[in-house]
Amino acid sequence: MLSLRIIFCIVVGFLPLIARASEAPSEWIDPDTGHRVVRLTQEPGTSSLYFHQNAYSPDGKKLIVTSPNGISTIDLATRAIEPIVKERVSVIVAGRKSGLVYYSKRVAQDTTQPDGTKKTVTENVIFATDLTTKVTREIAKLPRGGIASINADETLMLGSYVDGDAGIFSRDGAGRPAAGTSGAAETFQADYRANGPDGKPLTFAEAKEVRMNEQLERRLKRTMFTVNIATGEIKIVYASTDWLNHLQFSPTDPKLIMFCHEGPWHKIDRIWTIRTDGSALTKIHTRTMNMEIAGHEFFSADGKMIWYDLQTPRGEDFWVAGYELATGRRTWWHLQRDEWSVHFNVSPDGRLFAGDGGDHEMVAHAKDGKWIYLFTPQRIPDVAGIKNPESANLIDPGFFQSERLVNLSKHDYRLEPNVSFTPDMKWIVFRSNMTGVVHTYAVEIAKAN
Repeated sequence: MLSLRIIFCIVVGFLPLIARASEAPSEWIDPDTGHRVVRLTQEPGTSSLYFHQNAYSPDGKKLIVTSPNGISTIDLATRAIEPIVKERVSVIVAGRKSGLVYYSKRVAQDTTQPDGTKKTVTENVIFATDLTTKVTREIAKLPRGGIASINADETLMLGSYVDGDAGIFSRDGAGRPAAGTSGAAETFQADYRANGPDGKPLTFAEAKEVRMNEQLERRLKRTMFTVNIATGEIKIVYASTDWLNHLQFSPTDPKLIMFCHEGPWHKIDRIWTIRTDGSALTKIHTRTMNMEIAGHEFFSADGKMIWYDLQTPRGEDFWVAGYELATGRRTWWHLQRDEWSVHFNVSPDGRLFAGDGGDHEMVAHAKDGKWIYLFTPQRIPDVAGIKNPESANLIDPGFFQSERLVNLSKHDYRLEPNVSFTPDMKWIVFRSNMTGVVHTYAVEIAKAN
């Protein structure tokens, strides 16, 4: 018969395993919303992509995620996980037509200088791996900078570089922390710290504003460029001492680029488009009041609209604003303070929106904002069918009818959840550290029976 001491040791030994299992259930019905939530990943530290990075295979059946040890796909029907790249790399996007996943990694190479001395040079090398065959090919070597996006027909890559050390703001070509670099113990994307004028520590959100402003005011020269995937030719698109960030190609127009001027949003004109030949530089939003902010811009799936977070003024009145590229017409959807989200996204058919919520320290100072949201737009109709004669030239207003899908009360928003709709529009994918480690989850849009 086992002694009490042995039994005690066995129980204590199993406690960490029991705790981990209870902390990260594989599936549950959220008691506050009635929606089914599933944990798609098994390895802690496995994360879905940034909200505007295409993360789905062309047939819509597979989701790309990053882990501490590489890149994997998740079959959305069976939830089977398949490793694709078995080394630590930085994901760019999934190709929209080829079935390739594009990514970069730093490669050290010994070179011989003209004087005969040896020197180790680190290059940023871009690769593409087929999601089915796992065949990998090298696309390009970059002497500097990084790649942020691949265009719709997969002929061009888009990136940027900076003259000088941009510190934590130069981890990839988009200026955000590089995808796929979070280890199991790393539950946040960044941890900004700064003191206010009174010498006291600022909140995370305010400290981020301070650090971003410091970076903006350095006025480092930044250059946006394209790389021809077939030939490796690099062409300069645009250069500025403004901070260039959030680089993304249109999902349908292979020659249209959207980017932002980064920094404190109330200080900059953020959202811009430009053609790949450097022509047609266009500002998408012009503020009409002090402290009005607009940002976290993204394309609709059909490439016809640009959507973005708009606040008039900052932290007081909240909208998801849309700009129709062909006509310049504008649509604004209103939402409440608690419904404001770090990032929004739109369904493939453009009929629904999603948001990942926010905590009380963020711009909306929400009292109860830590949720995954589903939004259904509702237009404000003309009274009695009587139209204003200039209505076609005015902003088309409406509001969001919201539904809470997942309670994120235990989530730490130093990690952004980054919602996206699955191609079949049945699920919303997000990442969360609600159990203490990062995992990728999906919530079913239809309520559970």
